[in-house]
Amino acid sequence: MSTEQDVDAPGATPPPQPSAGGRLFAAVREVVLVVAVALVVSLVVKTFLLQAFFIPSESMEQTLDVGDRVIVSKLTPGPFDLARGDVVVFQDPGGWLPPGSTVQRGAVATAVSDVLTFVGLLPEDSDDHLIKRVIGLPGDHVVGTDDGSEITVNGTPVDESAYLATGAEPTEVDFDVTVPAGELWVMGDNRQNSRDSRYNAGSTDGGFVPIDLVVGRAYSVVWPVSHWSWLGTPSAFADVKDR
Repeated sequence: MSTEQDVDAPGATPPPQPSAGGRLFAAVREVVLVVAVALVVSLVVKTFLLQAFFIPSESMEQTLDVGDRVIVSKLTPGPFDLARGDVVVFQDPGGWLPPGSTVQRGAVATAVSDVLTFVGLLPEDSDDHLIKRVIGLPGDHVVGTDDGSEITVNGTPVDESAYLATGAEPTEVDFDVTVPAGELWVMGDNRQNSRDSRYNAGSTDGGFVPIDLVVGRAYSVVWPVSHWSWLGTPSAFADVKDR
């Protein structure tokens, strides 16, 4: 005859139940753990893979409108090479951005915004970044004239009608440049309203953008929903040959 007591038998002592305070502590601990893991994952993704950016100006209209949020892949440049026609986000090489007004927030709101932006849950506000289209890669000879004709890259005319803003000319200023090694020549799609390589050609950097300052390639518009679109590499440069 067994001497073990059947726990389901009448009169058995039930296992102790956690108190209300204990259950609350366990729930809070689980929530904190889930949030912490989510923040770490978000930070890793932002640091090495993807980052969201806010479009603050009209320089890339109509491809990108003011207020759009774009997702940028940090794998380009890197494992994947940049291509002519790619839309890229890069740090200000120095003096490209005009002085802007700073959004006034309270101390708490500023701290919360900074933390959420740091971990990647809010898009960068582009205070020190620009977004433009790559026109010339290292070694390319890029020429533009103010007569309304297409720009040429390595002697090949480029039909940019698929992405230029309505009514925009390929360029309203003349330029004739050869892109140095390790740098890019970039231009906005809204040509007459873009502080791009042409606008900064007289600066000490010659209007070129060091590839080291490129954060990544913009792949898609994710907000607002009505603007959802894929930012692929256009076919306009398909016939351009390397020098």
